[in-house]
Amino acid sequence: MRFYTIATLAAAPLALAGTLAFAQANEPRAPDGRAYLAQPLVTDLYVADPSAHVFNGRIYVYPSHDVDAGIPDDDLGNQYAMHDYRVLSMDRPGGPVTVHPVAIDVKQIPWASKQTWAPDAAYKNGTYYLYMPARDKAGVFRIGVATSTSPTGPFKAEPTPISGSFSIDPAVFSDSDGQSYMYFGGIWGGQLQRWATGRFDATAGDTDLRQDDKPALAPKVARMSADMKQFAEPSRDVQIVDEAGNPILGGDHERRFFEASWLFKRGGKYYFTYSTGDTHFLNYAIGDSPYGPFRYTGHIMSPVQGWTTHHSIIQFSDRWWLFYHDTQLSNKNHLRSAKMTEMFFNADGTIRQLDPFKK
Repeated sequence: MRFYTIATLAAAPLALAGTLAFAQANEPRAPDGRAYLAQPLVTDLYVADPSAHVFNGRIYVYPSHDVDAGIPDDDLGNQYAMHDYRVLSMDRPGGPVTVHPVAIDVKQIPWASKQTWAPDAAYKNGTYYLYMPARDKAGVFRIGVATSTSPTGPFKAEPTPISGSFSIDPAVFSDSDGQSYMYFGGIWGGQLQRWATGRFDATAGDTDLRQDDKPALAPKVARMSADMKQFAEPSRDVQIVDEAGNPILGGDHERRFFEASWLFKRGGKYYFTYSTGDTHFLNYAIGDSPYGPFRYTGHIMSPVQGWTTHHSIIQFSDRWWLFYHDTQLSNKNHLRSAKMTEMFFNADGTIRQLDPFKK
């Protein structure tokens, strides 16, 4: 048995306070002095656009793998020169993170030339599917699929991209009735503005359509075929509307879609979530069907450190988790770090807005 004197007991709170103060003083901080809400999942490589899923009770994260190719920043995203995919996994939130070997490299994707950007994954009937945007041999972004019997790969790519696919940021949602849907698209470097007429137009501009008083460019959705390798129908617009049911306009940069579609279902409602890009918010809109329309509801997260963020949302053990990225480790827009934090809902189903920095 250990005995303490009164003097020792009196000093204990002071010692604890000193320890906490030391920890807070040495906590990693942003250049402006703010403390981060969460820390990177891994620190020995740069990963971004984390697409998280729960397979067989384990969390798997499918990010893009950032590399430094020495390319200056531009609006087309040429500095994002990713060329392969690495899968992360953990048995629980906050648990040790395993970085798995290369799942697939762009050299193993027959139709692709470069820039393997933000992926997504799905599982059906013993097969894992990895959905990959990349530039084809003509420099046009398409979306392809690769398969594996393991959630971490290696994955084998189909010889051609998905017919009718274009642009970037695939996100596949599987509903309770067994139907699956792909949401995709991104403006600026994601080329969505070049498909406004239904056909690729290289002269359509490098950013958006610059039609601020007209409906914003819309992300796309298509139901997947039974084998999860093709669209079962032509893609259609995902309508994001305001409180009155009118389309969000192109000039409404704090609410309009930019990239990073993600859909989840909660309480019988469909939550379409996305990034606003140049205003740096993560937003959400709620609908009654996987096709929408989705009523704009609010921000999920305030701007992170870095140019923008790209996210995913999962439920694990009755708690909800947001995965996102920032530039904490590099302070460079093209070298990002994936993070995760718990998110919360209000009684009416709305999401409590998160701040990526501690108050």
